[in-house]
Amino acid sequence: MKALVLNEYKKLDLMDVPNPDAAPNEVLVRVRSCGICGSDVHGYDGSSGRRIPPVIMGHEASGEVATVGSAVRGFGSGQRVTFDSMICCRNCVFCRDGRPNLCEDRRVLGVSCDDYRRHGAFAEYVAVPDHIVFRVPDGVSFDEAAMVEPVSVAVHAVGRANPPLGTRALVVGAGMIGLLTIQALRSAGCGRIFVADLAADRLRLAEDLGADETIQAGDGMDVPAAVREMTGGHGADLVMEAVGIGETVAMSIDSVRKGGRVVLIGNIAPTVGFGLQSVVTREIDVLGSCASSNDYPACLDMMRRGVIRVRPVLSASVPLERGQEMFDRLYAREPGLTKVILRP
Repeated sequence: MKALVLNEYKKLDLMDVPNPDAAPNEVLVRVRSCGICGSDVHGYDGSSGRRIPPVIMGHEASGEVATVGSAVRGFGSGQRVTFDSMICCRNCVFCRDGRPNLCEDRRVLGVSCDDYRRHGAFAEYVAVPDHIVFRVPDGVSFDEAAMVEPVSVAVHAVGRANPPLGTRALVVGAGMIGLLTIQALRSAGCGRIFVADLAADRLRLAEDLGADETIQAGDGMDVPAAVREMTGGHGADLVMEAVGIGETVAMSIDSVRKGGRVVLIGNIAPTVGFGLQSVVTREIDVLGSCASSNDYPACLDMMRRGVIRVRPVLSASVPLERGQEMFDRLYAREPGLTKVILRP
């Protein structure tokens, strides 16, 4: 089969590699669409440490069932499916507690690190365990279905926040996860939704997807002060941080009201610093949100019903052969390029 292989950092090759075989409990999927995740871009240059070459990256995917293993029931050839990016053990204390995203032996498709290597879906075929496979509803395209993984990240994060009706929420970062988080917040019954980002084009898209007011950061803009001005001097009830660096984490904590909540979704910098006394003396809840947890069926239904729209976030859908080009453009932070789908 054809696969896009990261053979060395910043170098992707379209190669012929052996077709994967489906184990007894696995489904062999003919990949139709696979999105380039921000974590893939960070892995592209080696900065994340979780894409050690050679590896086939890609974990946001959809396709058709090609074959199934001997122990698989409920799936058949030709069915349209998508699958979770994370493979959990199903046996540890967290899996048994319904929190597979915290599995003690989890594997992620398309990730190669010191602990394991698991080839992903920038290829014509990928084999995945049947317990992470889900049927794609009618009316949801392959490109859209490939987006269920980031949708589930946003929905899970909002679930962690558990916002009361009418909550005034700030989203820090209008990248793909931030744009999906806006829609998840709206579906959860939030009142006013503010969004802060550096890029004017992303803020315009944020408004199209449900943001009430936007704040263009940079150039001396004091985002926390702007949020307080828009909330009668109090600050946001809830802040969803979707960048993952020290500056934006500190900004988030400074933008939330006393007794408010900050949910950290972004995950770029391994460590960050923030005002401890501000968190303690104002009793701020700071929560982490990791991936998703049994959210795919609900997310696929939300996409089917148009509650969450992913089409406006899709920037390009191109053949797998253009993978090197699209990675280079994303790595260069080309304006207006948010989500790229590769089609094997």
